[in-house]
Amino acid sequence: MVDNNIVMESEKCIECGASEIDGYSCFEMFQFPLVWEHNDPQLYDLHFWLVSCYMIQHPSNYTKDGYETMINLFIGAYDNKWDIDYILRKNKELVSNVTKITNPLPSNERKRVFRRWAMTIENIYSGGENNAINNINLWKETIRKDIKI
Repeated sequence: MVDNNIVMESEKCIECGASEIDGYSCFEMFQFPLVWEHNDPQLYDLHFWLVSCYMIQHPSNYTKDGYETMINLFIGAYDNKWDIDYILRKNKELVSNVTKITNPLPSNERKRVFRRWAMTIENIYSGGENNAINNINLWKETIRKDIKI
């Protein structure tokens, strides 16, 4: 599966910097833990963190308001140690105030800016299914440090 909204150049994502592994783009690597979580309820409990970490590292896919809403939800959830039910309720509340979340511009018209991240989906994929829980928890910690708000 190829996401036309992700651009890989020289086998690296031009936004998150993840390297291709096994010929997979960062978006394709992202699909693996989405499948793995169906085999493990504890991993599925981290779905919000998996998705939000990936989304935060690809801001060109979102409107300014959509991206800021996502950042604020992530920070609130992380800093306040919200449980998943509260995160989902808060998400529903926050997105109801945003007119458009995803970037309506065609992929080739979007401005993409590279940012170096301590971890990317590359680390989750290369760590494999058996290490996914630990790696996603580490990813959310490093994202929180990296966004410094």
